[in-house]
This record gives sequence, structure tokens and C-alpha cells, in this order.
Amino acid sequence: MFHASLNTSPTSDAQRALAPYGWDEGWTAEFAPYAEQGLVPGRVVRVDRGLCDVITPDGTVRADTEFVVPRDPMKVVCTGDWVAVDPEGSDPLYVRTLLPRRTALVRSTSSKRSEGQVLATNIDHIVICVSLAAELDLGRIERFLALAMSSSTGEALLREPVLPWESGAQPVVVLTKADLVPDPVTLAHLVQDVETSAPGVPVVPVSALHGDGLDVLVALVGSGSSVLLGQSGAGKSTLANGLAGADVMEVQAARDVDGKGRHTTTTRNLLTLPSGGVLIDTPGLRGVGMYDAGTGVGQVFAEIEELAAGCRFHDCAHEAEPGCAVRSAVEDGDLPDRRLESYRKLVRENQWTVAKSNARLRSELKKDWHRKTAAGKAAGAAKRRPWN
Repeated sequence: MFHASLNTSPTSDAQRALAPYGWDEGWTAEFAPYAEQGLVPGRVVRVDRGLCDVITPDGTVRADTEFVVPRDPMKVVCTGDWVAVDPEGSDPLYVRTLLPRRTALVRSTSSKRSEGQVLATNIDHIVICVSLAAELDLGRIERFLALAMSSSTGEALLREPVLPWESGAQPVVVLTKADLVPDPVTLAHLVQDVETSAPGVPVVPVSALHGDGLDVLVALVGSGSSVLLGQSGAGKSTLANGLAGADVMEVQAARDVDGKGRHTTTTRNLLTLPSGGVLIDTPGLRGVGMYDAGTGVGQVFAEIEELAAGCRFHDCAHEAEPGCAVRSAVEDGDLPDRRLESYRKLVRENQWTVAKSNARLRSELKKDWHRKTAAGKAAGAAKRRPWN
């Protein structure tokens, strides 16, 4: 709580200057010990090869991250971080520490070890951009959603969750380039298809080129901190320009043959929006690896998790086991087989990702794989056995 007598204090000045970037009383409390050391608060707006641009009460400064290079790749300085930096005039100027993250968007790397890559931090909304210039890939949308719904770090959360994803950041699916689908009936069907794969998540068709749908999106994510997520060519930079009301990001045309684009954005950039929020534009993701995303997968496929409670066996794999409520729903037409296959794929991938750093789980998965392989061979041999 702030009092009139503190209106001219450095922390009050910081709050006023940094409020457009998301600074609040919670961050003031977190930063208090560092204020006593004479350090300055700021938010990272861009990171590039060990250096970062930090917006502070005195403007944007260039700082070295050498003092906060940890062994844990999950704790490297990232766009969206709130940090404590040396005061203006220091030469060189360093980031001295990170403030505890409220949320973090993390994907798995291609490493053989279980390593995560932090894409953005301290975010309230994750805007998943899907281009309508190409055929919808519902499985990929489900993958992005599982990643988004597992975005919580569990650190310094300010309120109790109300919706399933509110322990982290709220996802929104934006169908970009909606002007390429002029038939409103067709567009409505596409929206409905995505809504089926994203239960409870807002789905907004947008044409950033013509401004259609931007008002709806601004109403959803216009305040707080948002990050754009999607493949190259999904229209993220064009959408960022539309939300910012200016050409702040370079854009390139996607290929006509498949709607894919090149990496226009090569770094993660934090921008302020006229609506009062901030936006982080990220490079296009070619791969979206799961990183300890079991919670997110369960939320994306909530109806399958609910059906699974009725299976005869608690460890049912929903394949050929007797009494499987999930398979029964597929056979009755209540659950699309495509959705079940997508669920299985993400569950398996997430299990193996977690198993990279969990020897016991790795051993259990290998035993289960050998058991299923042996059962498959036995079934094949039985089919080939001649009748006596």
C-alpha cells in the first residue's frame, strides 16, 4: 500500500514510469531489497547474445547478463523478465538479478537431455496465431494449447485460480488472414472446428490487413502482458503491427504454395500497445516440444480425462483394453478418433520428455514398451498359426 508521504520516493517514481510495462505494487515489494542496494528496476524488452535492452524509469538501457548466467537454462534472462540493473552511468552496466517470475512459457529443446527453453515470462495472455492461408492442422493447435496451458511457474502468483489455465496465462486462438475466407458460413465452420479442439478457449478470426476482429482481440488481451505464438508465416508480425497501430515489426509475404513464411522476427521483442498492455512478438516456431506439459495436455483434452475415469482399469491406454469408456465414446461417435490419437501422441511425448530426467519413470516406460512389443508379437504369431 502506498502513502502520500512516499509519493516522491524512487519506488513511486519507478511505479509511475514502468506502469505501462506492467509494473505494480507486487513488483515493488519484490524489488524492495534491491532498491536498498541502489539498483534500478526494469523490464527486459529484448535479448541478443548475452546483452539485453531493459526499459527503466530513465529510459532504455543496454545491459550485460554476465552476472545472471546460471547452469539452469530455465533461469537465463528472457524477454518479459523484471530485473534489477546497475544505476545509469555504470560502465559496464549489468543485470544483477531476476525478480521471481509469475509465469513462463516453456518448450522442450531438441536436446537428448530434458531441457526447456523459456520463450517469454510474466505473461497474462498467450495468443496462438493460426493462419487461414493453409489447411487447419487441429493437432498442431492442440499441441500449442497444451504448451500454453502449462505456462505457470508457480512463483509469486497473486491470486487463486478460477479457470483451469489461470494458474498461468490465459490462451487465445487467433485465426489470422481471415480475409482469405470471404464466405462467412465457411469461416464460422472453421471457428467451430477450432473451438471443438480448444474447449473453453476464445477463438477469434482476425484480418489484420483490414482491421477486422482486432477490436474483439483487444478486448480480450488489451491489458496486461501478451505473447504471440505460432509458426513462421502465421501473421504474427502483421498482427503485432495491427495491435500496436503502427508498423513496428517487419513483415514478409508468405509462400502462395503452402502459406508458410520465412523468419521475419529473429528475436523476441516487447512492445507497448495503445490499449495500455504490452505485447511480446516471437520468432516462428518450427517445432513445439512438450516440456512437463502433463497438466496442459489434461486441460486441452478434458473430455477424454473425464471419460477415462469410467474405464475399467485405472491405467487404461484406451487401445484394446476391455471396459474402456474412451474407446466406447469413439465407437458411439461421441468422441472423434482424431482427437483421441492426438491425445495419445502428446501424452506419450510428454512422458518421454519427463523421463529424460527421471530414471524411475524411464525404466517403467521401457518395461511397458517391452511388454506391449511382446504382446504384439504374440498376437501376430497367433494369427499366423495354422488351424489344427
